[in-house]
Amino acid sequence: MINKNSVSAGKYKDRKEPLNKFSYMNPQLDLTTRINDLISRLTLSEKISILPTNQAPIERLNIREYHVGGEAAHGISMPKEPATIFPQPIGLSCTWDTNLMKQIGSVIGDEARIYYDKHNRVFGLTRWAPTIDMERDPRWGRTEEAYGEDPCLTGKLSVELIKGMHGDDPFYLKFVPAPKHFYANNVEVGRTWLSSYLTPRVKNEYYLKAFKPAFTEGKAYSMMTAYNCINGIPCIVNPEVQTIVKDTWGCNGFIVCDGGDMSQTVTHHKYYSSHAETIANALKAGIDCFTDEAELVIKAAQEAIDKKLITEADIDKALTNIFKIRFRLGEFDPDELNPYSNIPEEELCSEEHNKLALEAAEEAVVLLKNENNLLPLQRDKINKIAVLGPLADALPKGWYSGNVPYKITALDGIKTKLPDKEILYHSGNDTIALYCEEAKKYLSLSGDSFENIACSHNNIEFADKFEVCDWGYNSYTFKNKTNNKYLNTDDLTIDCSSENIWGWYAKQQFKIKDFYSDKFKIKTWNGDNIQYENTSGFLHVTKGYEQNFINYKNEASFKKEVIENGIEEAVKLAKESDVAIVVVGNHPLINAKEEIDRPDIELPTYQEKLIKAVHAANPNTIVVVISGYPFAINWVNDNIPAIIYTAHGCQELGNALANSIFADYNPAGRLSMTWYKNLDTMPDINDYDIINGKRTYMYFEEDPLYPFGHGLSYSTFKYSNLNIESNSISAGDKVLVTFDLTNTSDIAGDEVPQMYVHLPSNRIKRANKQLVDFTRIHLSSGETANVTFTLKSEDLMYWNEEINDFSLEKGFAEIIIGSSSANIKLQQSITVQ
Repeated sequence: MINKNSVSAGKYKDRKEPLNKFSYMNPQLDLTTRINDLISRLTLSEKISILPTNQAPIERLNIREYHVGGEAAHGISMPKEPATIFPQPIGLSCTWDTNLMKQIGSVIGDEARIYYDKHNRVFGLTRWAPTIDMERDPRWGRTEEAYGEDPCLTGKLSVELIKGMHGDDPFYLKFVPAPKHFYANNVEVGRTWLSSYLTPRVKNEYYLKAFKPAFTEGKAYSMMTAYNCINGIPCIVNPEVQTIVKDTWGCNGFIVCDGGDMSQTVTHHKYYSSHAETIANALKAGIDCFTDEAELVIKAAQEAIDKKLITEADIDKALTNIFKIRFRLGEFDPDELNPYSNIPEEELCSEEHNKLALEAAEEAVVLLKNENNLLPLQRDKINKIAVLGPLADALPKGWYSGNVPYKITALDGIKTKLPDKEILYHSGNDTIALYCEEAKKYLSLSGDSFENIACSHNNIEFADKFEVCDWGYNSYTFKNKTNNKYLNTDDLTIDCSSENIWGWYAKQQFKIKDFYSDKFKIKTWNGDNIQYENTSGFLHVTKGYEQNFINYKNEASFKKEVIENGIEEAVKLAKESDVAIVVVGNHPLINAKEEIDRPDIELPTYQEKLIKAVHAANPNTIVVVISGYPFAINWVNDNIPAIIYTAHGCQELGNALANSIFADYNPAGRLSMTWYKNLDTMPDINDYDIINGKRTYMYFEEDPLYPFGHGLSYSTFKYSNLNIESNSISAGDKVLVTFDLTNTSDIAGDEVPQMYVHLPSNRIKRANKQLVDFTRIHLSSGETANVTFTLKSEDLMYWNEEINDFSLEKGFAEIIIGSSSANIKLQQSITVQ
């Protein structure tokens, strides 16, 4: 039988003998036959050894070792090797560009294949992305990883990324992403034991709505479940994995649990008393592969078999789903059949890929404000420009970011843009010396490695000087100007050995409550005390049990002596410049990340103080916010004439910003989240009911700082001639909505028209507006395009809890066309039958 699932199988149609004595090695046969043959040849212990993500080799059957896992959110993440890195997903969502997302997915797939080949084809083709979690709360620590607060936007962008990663061969897959985390996962603190409580309506209209397109349209072949419970049931044993994701949405591959979740169901959720119970019920719920210690998974599975909690058939079912993917990735076939085998290594970080990274970074730039057309800046009118702020010359790496092949910071980009102009730079940070009160000495490098820190000098002249960065919320980093490395907690010692702020715990950050007072205590990243050792002068991290050691004094206290006042230096540069650009924001690993939710949404006080001082010195001040999440920049919005937002991550970030500032690129990014003025009206972060909690643009009733979909341009656009092909819509209908869009300016640019619906209802509370379609379109000066959107009856439905299904309510629907959720250009009603 010819494999009808593979175009390439036709190459072997004239062969009379199989390629191998084993049927599963014969690409002429259909996939089901091959998988069944392979599984039939495995012993029970061999089958169990394939359940962990670290899947064992079975040499007698030519099954190689394979590891499931790795990150690919916005580029391939390798421990030490580079890849093309695009903006963080929150930045990609600001592009509102489905075509771009497919191209990015294809590049990520290509580079995954290259590393798969480079590393003996052991890992790398089944990674975890995209993150489809709904960002209904801006405090979530992993906001940078997802696509915003709207299920329509998230669904359409993630579908195209997935398609690009898969490739376009009818049988072979270039790369298999696993969308995550299924579902209602939007807090970090307590995520491994808390439950997300949802009404059926919120579950179906919001959280599941975002995931569904990845499978029904993107045909995703894998998925990762979340840590949390759903209404008391841990996601790893949630039967909806099988009944919804597989049976209803048609996921035709394998489902994996999040890291360590099998064991945490016992240790954290305390839902079962044994790992055997967890793995048995997880297999029955639809989980096929377990991200946990391989030995633990194998032991738990064997115990589940021994106790008759599962049968061998349950394991066969999981293996069938796993091997569906391993076959389609080409593992068991000759390379010449697979169009994705042996992609040339020179395509890794190629010039073509770099250009796409620049395009993505440009499209992610959001112009939040442009009063009196301060932007774009005119090169011929500028002689001197001040580039200031803690992120002006920084490109920090996020936790799930790969290694960039090169870095273009904002300062780099502006210097390149203005090679014949004077560019002045200062981070705005203070340079200080630290004096230990107990030792009566200043801190400096000491020890054989010349990296340890000791209280060693009486004279400030010989003390080390530190650039201190205030990241807000009592978090500080100290960079030693002597060796250009960060002060760092290394086990029980304090040293200056870190070249970057990096690590699961980011031990380069220190917690100080009263840094701006005369005397203060310094605590480590996790709140441990710092003490001074009498005999050596070294600083140590001290736990409670060490308090009585004779060589230690009590907790050390410090004072700072300012060598250079960063804000004063920034003001001097701003005063003598034509324009000042202040670059602020967050560090991806400080104050919020995986396991850490943001305490608030305010801009760090020190950064706002810097902006205010610079603006007072030079009213031509532009603020650039580089961030993984929204900030409540109320004063900035009220006083600064021009504001730009973009996300971290991309190697080309600086060039994209410079191009946007000087109009070599016309910004047109749109916000994918509501930017709130404060948290006063926000419910508890653990409240997942967006309707009663009045969350997101759909239900928020106050005026936001910036609305969902907001973003400006240097061009102006006119919307006209709205036409809806029918004045009514019934169940199963599709209605075309068309209108003209004209670039009425002298500048070519992109516009992002958005279609929303609103349905007044006497039965239930409906959304203020709900996005149902959008596009990103480029228009030359004076050009007009006819834009077509499709309104589907399901776009108008709500989840009817009386019948446990979606319903179309009779009445009328407002069709709303705008350039954001608040900037409405055209509107018309139609009847809903």
